Parts: sequence; structure tokens; C-alpha cells
Amino acid sequence: MKILVIEDDTTVRHLIVTTLDTHGYEYLSAKNAEEGLDLASQEEPDVILLDLGLPDLDGIEVIKKIRSWSNMPIIVISARSEDADKIEALDAGADDYLTKPFSVDELLARLRVIQRRLAYLNEHSPQEEISFTNGDLHIDYGAASVTMKGQELHLTPIEYKILCLLAKNVGRVLTHKYLTQAIWGTCWESDMASLRVFMATLRRKIEPKGTNVHYIQTHIGVGYRMMKVDEPL
Repeated sequence: MKILVIEDDTTVRHLIVTTLDTHGYEYLSAKNAEEGLDLASQEEPDVILLDLGLPDLDGIEVIKKIRSWSNMPIIVISARSEDADKIEALDAGADDYLTKPFSVDELLARLRVIQRRLAYLNEHSPQEEISFTNGDLHIDYGAASVTMKGQELHLTPIEYKILCLLAKNVGRVLTHKYLTQAIWGTCWESDMASLRVFMATLRRKIEPKGTNVHYIQTHIGVGYRMMKVDEPL
């Protein structure tokens, strides 16, 4: 994979690129948003590692600009640790979120997840296409699309993966550990926090305000379960 690092902090940028170089990744680096956006458009990297606190443009705006022309995976690496900051970044189109200070091993694990996902998408065969319907919710696995009452929902890759995991295990409680292992390959505390954020954004999309239908049930301290819409909660 070719990875673009957009980070203004010289020390952090050096740590990241040294880690990437040590583990055999091809990389590019930028110290501000302008330089990063130029490299993103010209070099078309496979993944972007993005800091939010850039000197010339907030990272959220960088995400929005990239999403206007590309679906390349974006992993945010930021000192902003509040759930509101994570939700804002994920809603803008980020695929994942790591909070500084971060573990190098955790960063590498997240990159391996991206690698596996890209490999799967490249190898996915049309013969494997199947679908899932639960009430007004419909998932076309072959097209990787989700619709509600016939209207397409715009989910991030992580939201889509969570929804598919739940859909393929209707009625079964999936533990926090199971979900984080399936999504990121790890079960760190930051994974648990990220899972809560992604689950909240996913619910807002498939269970909008004003609806009495609830597809996802929370089992506090345990995990989540996809419900049949006609099954009482």
C-alpha cells in the first residue's frame, strides 16, 4: 500500500513515517493541508493518515474535500479525544479514528485491516452476491449498498461492516470483543470507544428520529443485536 501522512507535528510525522518505512510500506508525507491535498490528488494513495489540527485548514474540511472526489480510506490520528470530535470526523467521511498518544502496534493493526478490506474488494466475485432484508432495511452485499424504503443510505466503510456483521447474525448478541476483533483485529479500549461512536452514527442513519422501528438492540456491558423488526424489544 502507498500511504499518505498529513501531519504538521514534525516529531509525530517522523514517528509515523519511520514506522511505515520499517514495516515496508511506501509512503508520502505532507506538513499541511494544502500540500496533503495536492499529493492526494496527484499520487492517489491507498490510505491517508490525517491529523485534524493542521495549520492552514482544519482536518474535517480536508476530509470533506477528499470525499468530494475519492473514497480512499482515511484514518484520523488526532489529539481530539471527545466523542463529538470523533463523530464529526466520521460523519465527514473518515473511516477510522485513533487518539494521540497512540500505540504503533495499534496503528499497524488498523492498516492491516484496511489492507484486508482492499484485498477483499479487489477479489470480490459477482457470484457471491446475496442480499438481506429486514423490514424496510435492505442490504445488497454484492453492490455494498444499503437502502431504507428504497432510498440509498450513505454509510462509511466501518458502519457498513458493523451493519453486515449484525445482519448476518440476526437475533444473536454480538459482544463488544467479537465486533472489535472482527472490525479492527484488536480489542483495545480505544476500539471500544470507536465502536460506540460508529454504532451511534449508524443508528442515526437506519433509525432516524420519528421512527418507531428499532433494528439494533443494546445489551449494556455486553454488546449489540440485530432484531427482527416485528420482534418486540
